[in-house]
Amino acid sequence: MAHTISAEMVASVHSIAVAPGDQVAAGDPLVVLESMKMEIPVLAEHAGTVEEVFVDVGTVVQEGDALVALA
Repeated sequence: MAHTISAEMVASVHSIAVAPGDQVAAGDPLVVLESMKMEIPVLAEHAGTVEEVFVDVGTVVQEGDALVALA
């Protein structure tokens, strides 16, 4: 079952470090958000495989929006 990593704040997607099928370890960067000229890395909460990336670079996300699904 996939676990969805969500945005914790309103921000724009600055960069995406993973693609579907990538293996990640706990603490690996998945996405970098930008808010008020600050870059905020979103890290993997646990090891797993990236199942889906829901955003593109430049997308503006709201608090709670899905970013990445990890299996």
